[in-house]
Amino acid sequence: MDYRKEFMVQPGSRIRLQHFDPGYKGKHLSHEKALPEMQQYLDQLCQLQHLLYAEKKHALLIVLQALDAAGKDGTVNHVMSALNPQGTRVTGFKQPTAEESEHDFLWRIHPHAPGKGAIAIFNRSHYEDVLVARVHKLVPKEVWSQRYELINDFETLLWRENHTHIVKLFLHLSREEQLERFKQRLDDPARNWKISTSDYKEREYWDAYTEAYEEVFARTSKEHAPWYIIPSDHKWFRNLAVSQIVAATLQDMGMQMPKPQVDLDEIRRQYHAASKERGRHQGKKR
Repeated sequence: MDYRKEFMVQPGSRIRLQHFDPGYKGKHLSHEKALPEMQQYLDQLCQLQHLLYAEKKHALLIVLQALDAAGKDGTVNHVMSALNPQGTRVTGFKQPTAEESEHDFLWRIHPHAPGKGAIAIFNRSHYEDVLVARVHKLVPKEVWSQRYELINDFETLLWRENHTHIVKLFLHLSREEQLERFKQRLDDPARNWKISTSDYKEREYWDAYTEAYEEVFARTSKEHAPWYIIPSDHKWFRNLAVSQIVAATLQDMGMQMPKPQVDLDEIRRQYHAASKERGRHQGKKR
């Protein structure tokens, strides 16, 4: 199963989230049955990141967006378990600071874009400025409605100037599952810290957020920066689908191990000479 084809929002299309089943889990009957395939993709991620870092011709940006409790943090933990932190950076975008609010909405985003050879993960992103800003009327419609094209231009810039491949993932959660996860936060002392005063309040805006996301998909899913709608009621399936999509994106970059920048024969001669010298010193010590 190619989850990129199954879950991608085709550029130029308009979708309705109600037509996507957040409880979908494909051919897999359980987490245990899916584990071998999941591990396969994690192994691929490890190998492909090494190649990305060595070649330094491309970059990868993973954008995570979702309503509360859909599992952005859990998805980050899953993907990061296969990656070398040296070549990966995770940035969480919360409410803009006073300084950030004094600049254009993309000012705080650009410094966190990945350099060549690196992977960046955005836990929330520049899309908050056409989601939260729209739903809660933080700025007038004539402001947020112009941001879609600015976002498209920004992502095109990353793609053309830095060969940054962009994968945008919407973790699709049902209202019923969200409520159950809120209950788990209340019942489990280890999860109490996740409770927010806005958790239940934001549920009142469910339909407004749904409409805002559907507009985002229609106006910003592009060939070089596609959106994927990931069924997320089952955490394990969410992780499986995300790891496959990210691994396939890296695979399609056609990366190759770079050729050495030094004369290997000369390095070998130096190595053999050093080895002989070490042998002579060891002989004298005896």
